[in-house]
Amino acid sequence: MAETKKPTHSSSTNPYVPKGDGDEPVQAYISAMPGWKSAIGKQIDQTVERAFPHVRKQVRWNTPFYGKEDGWFLAMYCYKNYVQISFMTGSSLDPIPPKASKVEGTRYLDVHEDEALDEEQLADWVQQALRLPGQKL
Repeated sequence: MAETKKPTHSSSTNPYVPKGDGDEPVQAYISAMPGWKSAIGKQIDQTVERAFPHVRKQVRWNTPFYGKEDGWFLAMYCYKNYVQISFMTGSSLDPIPPKASKVEGTRYLDVHEDEALDEEQLADWVQQALRLPGQKL
């Protein structure tokens, strides 16, 4: 039986996982998210899938991305004290996700350990993002 290598993490706690396309590398990332962050990652992933069952997934730069045929609309990343959801077309969403970015059009939502993820709002943002052009990486 092959020994499974335990993933390593950055100083921000973001998992280092191999890049790949499809659900499998995204699930490997979510499984490697430390502590409470893994449950939030599963919740984000399941909410996106319910809102858009045909979602495309990939991991690049140790970051899971969610997209559609013309590009990407959402990503997540682990930081020491929160999980950050990136909305590539966030400045065009209503309401606009709360955290600004240096990248034009991008907005963020940070989810901390003691906060509940608003799945209804996330699903609504996903539905809105589907009507906007996807972003190329």
